Amino acid sequence: MTLTLILMRHAKSSWDDPLVPDHDRVLNARGQRSARALGDWLRANELVPDEVISSSSIRTRQTFEGLALDLRPRFTSALYHAGPAQMWTVLSEASGQRVLMLGHNPGIAEFGERIVSTPPDHERFWDYPTGATLVAEFDAQRWTDVRPHTGRVLQFITPRELTE
Repeated sequence: MTLTLILMRHAKSSWDDPLVPDHDRVLNARGQRSARALGDWLRANELVPDEVISSSSIRTRQTFEGLALDLRPRFTSALYHAGPAQMWTVLSEASGQRVLMLGHNPGIAEFGERIVSTPPDHERFWDYPTGATLVAEFDAQRWTDVRPHTGRVLQFITPRELTE
């Protein structure tokens, strides 16, 4: 059996109001377009997840809404600015075969580096820009069986590649 992780950073957020707390920042217009494009890409590539685990921030919630997936996500504060160790913990609680995890940098970039056996040949993988999405597959029965550096990269994409 294989498990698939779709590791997505939230789309581009707005910095227009410096008084808004970080957790409450919203997507800007580019971020909204990117989220829609990413949802279309997931559907076109038959990568629609069966489980979604997302940070509780407004920008990750809005990114999920923009994807227009007919799923009920689990929003958790455990993924808000989570590091790799916390992301492992959250992922180990997943039950889906294809899981979308939606979070923030720098943790998501570090986690992406730690889960794959060979990084994708993509110039933006190491900085994991907003909306960047990694799809990795694991030979495992349960998420608790997944070990570091065992994921096979199936895809890595950035929104700019979809909207240009």
